Amino acid sequence: MSVLKVIEVLGNSTVSFEDAVQNVINEASKTVKNIKSVYVKDMQVTVNNNKIAEYRVTTKVCFGIMDSH
Repeated sequence: MSVLKVIEVLGNSTVSFEDAVQNVINEASKTVKNIKSVYVKDMQVTVNNNKIAEYRVTTKVCFGIMDSH
């Protein structure tokens, strides 16, 4: 039987949405092991002088629960 846990993680980047998601994975993987998938729940940008300044994502990170036996 496989059981997964889901946490919500916010990420950002000045480069792209893809980079913002990668930043989520990089940071979450420091304390969360066995990440299986990342669901992008919401995407938004901040704007400065009519140009995109920052890409932001709200994600759900899914990971397997480690079997302690």
